[in-house]
Amino acid sequence: MTTVTSRLAAIDLTVGYPSRVVAEHLTVSIPDGEFTVIVGPNACGKSTLLRSLARVLAPLTGTVLLDGAAISAYPTKEVARRLGLLPQTFQAPDGITVAELVTRGRHPHQRFLRPSSTSDREIVHEAMVATGVAALADRSIQELSGGQRQRVALALALAQQTSILLLDEPTTYLDIAHQIEMLDLCADLHARDGRTLVAVLHDLNHACRYATHLIAMSDGRVVSEGHPSEIVTAELVEAVFGLPCRIIDDPETHTPLVVPLARRRPQ
Repeated sequence: MTTVTSRLAAIDLTVGYPSRVVAEHLTVSIPDGEFTVIVGPNACGKSTLLRSLARVLAPLTGTVLLDGAAISAYPTKEVARRLGLLPQTFQAPDGITVAELVTRGRHPHQRFLRPSSTSDREIVHEAMVATGVAALADRSIQELSGGQRQRVALALALAQQTSILLLDEPTTYLDIAHQIEMLDLCADLHARDGRTLVAVLHDLNHACRYATHLIAMSDGRVVSEGHPSEIVTAELVEAVFGLPCRIIDDPETHTPLVVPLARRRPQ
């Protein structure tokens, strides 16, 4: 029997906001070295869970564990050395260049007011090369397209050199070509160094294609989890999304492909 190890986990978590509880008594373990994707309908709690795992949102009750200790007990800088976050949107100061922004990913590893070292600069360059933005190093962030900005944000997260990376809807606002480009890049990063990735995605077919571990949520609870090929069925999709469908084999990747059933239109 294979033992699944997990550096990041939510234990009996209740999460939400002062006016609304989103999920109660939620327990989730993120398997190490996997590309985990969280899916579910709008307002089911997937992004709220991710933000709680990243310590952006404090749970109402329960605990998030990072390396066996409550994440709330760590200094902020220590969390940033262990866990990176690519938010849905990010704000950059006016006039800052790509290289300057990506360099901020090194701040958790630097002493206060100490300039970047040769090693820091090499790591920043490698992060920009890996995400395809090295040629944009001297460009202002404000000049970039949405797809370019997303790649820069990923480069910043990579420059942190964390072994766990959380991505909150990384394909939001991107056209289909840039969505695939972003997810291919994430898959390459996972395959290359075994980094633990956790992403929230809306597109179930993208999730099936890229995830090595899938968590399906509905109404603030985990309905099913496992490898997409093992858990994605027509029954699961209808239970989670209310969508009648067929599941066929993706001819390119041989992963589950969700095909919605045609609905009869009124004459």
